[in-house]
Parts: sequence; structure tokens; C-alpha cells
Amino acid sequence: MARIGREFIKKTKYEYLDPSAQSRGRPQPPLELQKHKGGQLIELPGPETLSIKGIDLQQSIERRKSVRRYSRTPLTPEELSFLLWCTQGVKEVIPGSATFRTVPSAGARHALETYLMVNNVDSLKQGLYWYSPLRHGLILIDEGDQLADRLVAACLGQRFVAQSGVTFIWTATSYRMTWRYSERGYRYFFLDAGHVCQNLYLAAEAIDCGVCAIAAFSDDAVDEFLQIDGEEQFSLYIATVGKK
Repeated sequence: MARIGREFIKKTKYEYLDPSAQSRGRPQPPLELQKHKGGQLIELPGPETLSIKGIDLQQSIERRKSVRRYSRTPLTPEELSFLLWCTQGVKEVIPGSATFRTVPSAGARHALETYLMVNNVDSLKQGLYWYSPLRHGLILIDEGDQLADRLVAACLGQRFVAQSGVTFIWTATSYRMTWRYSERGYRYFFLDAGHVCQNLYLAAEAIDCGVCAIAAFSDDAVDEFLQIDGEEQFSLYIATVGKK
């Protein structure tokens, strides 16, 4: 067990890979998760309608730091729409093939899914939501007063998870990536998550919000919270967002 990390790096080298499903002619998986598609879509303000103030990129990079304390000022739907667009916004769809988004992804696979624990956003119920990037909208999965406390427990007692305006939870949908890259695709999930979370940090500066990325959590507890199986889809990364 002490060498499991080294074993992962070794066994995902190209010389160990089996032919990918794509190379064997298997049909590719859908461009986004299908299991929530039947839920009622809450449309977000379109990216073209947003009036977010500009911010100098160098200034945003200089200001960027992890923030764990937030005011009680709620985020607006426009601000949440902006953050979602900056982290997973779809710029172009190649039907049945790929999406080009606001973040890079290996082979344009974009195998990450975004869930939100909404604590303090105007006009949105407190609850757990899934974000549909293809439709730029939210679907409510679960609601209730205990949800935030459950996520705090899954994040090993980090209370600021429940005090954020919204907490982003990213999961990996494994076959969307491994279909093309076989087992090496597991490396790319983590690279993609880094691209996404850095965009969140930088975009948040434009709306006077702070972000704190979280990697310390119980994988099984977060998977259970999200109602996912932990294998075909598994929790990957978390970040809180709130007004400074």
C-alpha cells in the first residue's frame, strides 16, 4: 500500500495500456451526464446577458488566495451563472462528438460534472444541484436543512463548507475519458480539475468573492451525498465560494 501512488504512475504509462474503446470502434459516451436530464431545468442568465465588471488578469492573479470566511451577502443568480460559465461554459458543440469549453480538457473529453451545494444564493432554494453545461441551467437533486451539515461531515468537519454562498463539487465520469485514453485517462481527470478550479479562483475576484479549494474529504461520504456509485462516477475536488 505504501507504494500505491508509484504503482499508479507506472501502470498508466503508455506501454501498459490496453487499446482504448474508441480504437476498438465502440460508440462514444454522451457529452454530459444523462441521469438528471429528466429533472426540471432552472435556467440561468445567459453568458451574453451578464454585466460583470472587468478585472485585470494580473490583478486577479495577484489577489488570488484561499478564503475560508465569508460575509452573509448572498450571491446573485447572475454571479453564479458567471462562475459556472467560467469553469465549464460551453463555447461550441460538435454534435455527437465534442464540446469546446472555457477550460482545457484532454482531447476535449470534458469528463467532469459539476454539482453545487447552494447555501446562500438569491432566488435559489438551499439544496444540492447538478449543472447542465449544454443547457446552462441547474437541476435540483435534493433539498433540506441537514444537507449542508452532511457535506461538512463528509469534508471532515470543515465548517466553512456550510457557511459559503455555494460549494462546488466536481466529479469524474470515468468512461467519457477512458473511452479515448484507456487507463491513462485517470491521470487527466486531476489535470482537468486543476484547470477548472483555477478558473474559479480567478473569476471569483471579479465579483468580490473568495474561494477555498478542498481536497481533504471522505470520498465515500461525498459520493453517497451526491448519490453516485464511486466507480463509474466519483468525487474529485471541492471548492467553496462566498462574498468576502
